[in-house]
Amino acid sequence: MPLYETVFIARQDISAKAAEDLAKAFCKIVNDNDGKVENTESWGLRTLAYKIKKNRKGHYTLIHSDAPHAAIAEMERQMRLNEDVLRYMTVRIDALPEGPSAILKQGDGDDRRSEEGRE
Repeated sequence: MPLYETVFIARQDISAKAAEDLAKAFCKIVNDNDGKVENTESWGLRTLAYKIKKNRKGHYTLIHSDAPHAAIAEMERQMRLNEDVLRYMTVRIDALPEGPSAILKQGDGDDRRSEEGRE
């Protein structure tokens, strides 16, 4: 089956737990349609580049899945219908990346640099 990477942004005024529940619901849709979710990452509340539906921030979530197109299409349909989802994007990838995503690596590097500067 093809591999997909989906990132979605949830509204800033929902809780982190609610954003996590949204991700679980979307993963369940993929699993119910003969797909398999390989990895899910929460990137937390991040500032948007521009306002989207009067929101300046959003809860970002990444989902890696191995699923047929029908499962991804259904997940995207549910994202479109959900008022808490501001934006989403799904791309097909050749292989699943190893380790954490670049966003999480970037966050780790910033912490190390700030600790080195204090010494």
